[in-house]
Amino acid sequence: MIQTRNFPKAKLALSFVAIAVLSGCASVSIEQTLERVNGDASSFTDGNLSLARTDAERERRARAAKALLATPLGQREAVQLALVNSPSLQALLAQGWADAADAAQVGRIANPLFSFERMVTGDELELGRALSFGLLDVLTLPKRKGIADRRIEQSQIRLTAEVVDQVTQVRQSWVRAIAAQQKFTYAQQVFSSAEASAELARRMQSVGNFNRLTRAREQAFYADAATRLASAAHEITSSREELVRLLGLDEEQRALLTLPDRLPDLPKQAIEPKAVSLQAVQNRLDIRLAQSALDTSAKSQGLGTLSSFTDIELTARRNTKFDNASGTRTDPQGYEISVRLPIFDWGGMQRDGMTARTLAAANQLESTVRMAGSNLRETYSAYRTAYDIARHNRDEVIPLRKVIAEENQLRYNGMLIGVFELLSDSRDQISAVVAAIDADQQFWMADAALQASLIGRPTNTSLSVTSNAPSGGGAGH
Repeated sequence: MIQTRNFPKAKLALSFVAIAVLSGCASVSIEQTLERVNGDASSFTDGNLSLARTDAERERRARAAKALLATPLGQREAVQLALVNSPSLQALLAQGWADAADAAQVGRIANPLFSFERMVTGDELELGRALSFGLLDVLTLPKRKGIADRRIEQSQIRLTAEVVDQVTQVRQSWVRAIAAQQKFTYAQQVFSSAEASAELARRMQSVGNFNRLTRAREQAFYADAATRLASAAHEITSSREELVRLLGLDEEQRALLTLPDRLPDLPKQAIEPKAVSLQAVQNRLDIRLAQSALDTSAKSQGLGTLSSFTDIELTARRNTKFDNASGTRTDPQGYEISVRLPIFDWGGMQRDGMTARTLAAANQLESTVRMAGSNLRETYSAYRTAYDIARHNRDEVIPLRKVIAEENQLRYNGMLIGVFELLSDSRDQISAVVAAIDADQQFWMADAALQASLIGRPTNTSLSVTSNAPSGGGAGH
């Protein structure tokens, strides 16, 4: 401990400390965070992301939600509704604000400590006052501010990524809900056809024109159609309720929710690989987050190397001593510096840990860069495959099924085929339409996944192909 009576110098040092603290501390606001997220994910939020903090703001958002629910909800409108109405998204923004504030706190130094003591010895009264603060914290404030800025950036990128995930879920859920409606309509038609076929087969058997096996086949198809209809009805409820949850609708809003009758038409052209490559080069969230983590770790390592050895505390003191016997008063003053001595722990393990974390962050960045291209290629392949399949169904399969249906109708009218063959062909045509709906659904799901992958948030890219083969049900087959 070093002590001196040169208190004016201590006052000057404290003044410089105060100026440094006031001018160099990191800070962040929710407005800055939302501006950053809206800028980075503009294609997902359209700049409409905001956090409601007052009753007036919540009332405005409720009116906006009601206006969106007044008409059938398109995909873009569904995203807008989620942005203004979803409590889970609002919670996400509030938590992002908290994370950014916690990150900014790293760039601030601890408040000084004031202590007061009163000592009585015989006729003497001594009053002591001391103001202490971490000198090392002040000296490293610029570096701490740099670390805080990096952590703020990380929190904002993470928030952007979570918003992108939420919007992608809304887009895909909307697609599933619309497709479920369409498939249910055709499941009803298949059921009606199977029901009529089964009843006709029962009557044919009763007059001796059908054997038990032929009638059992029609009855089995009818039973399968009833199962599929029940499953399709549940799929409507399941997909719709998933969308309700993602949109954050209450019971009153849920009753107002209406959806379009069918999925949008396929785009005239698929996105070209070159365009995907150009878009993906800029602003990938996963790479930016990994880079920011590496920068933060490197800066923290430099700061931690010094702090792992020692710590320094500066204390300004002023004492007042009263001697009642002599009636005198003295005011000794000065300052002291306390230094932590690295005797038992030289900080080697701390430095090893920081080195390891920096090395891990560097390798994580390299891994992210390498995986980014692979993930994008896989997502684009799923997108392009889904587009080609959907277009093939639209341009080839459905027209062929229509021709077959027309020809079979002519053959039936000419008494070349029976009613069972006609009903079976009708079921095959409906199955082809359902397969086309499945293909459209997979394309729009893949489209949403590609948009997320372009910004650096890869999602599931699995595809399933629905067969267009004839059903095989019907007595005439």
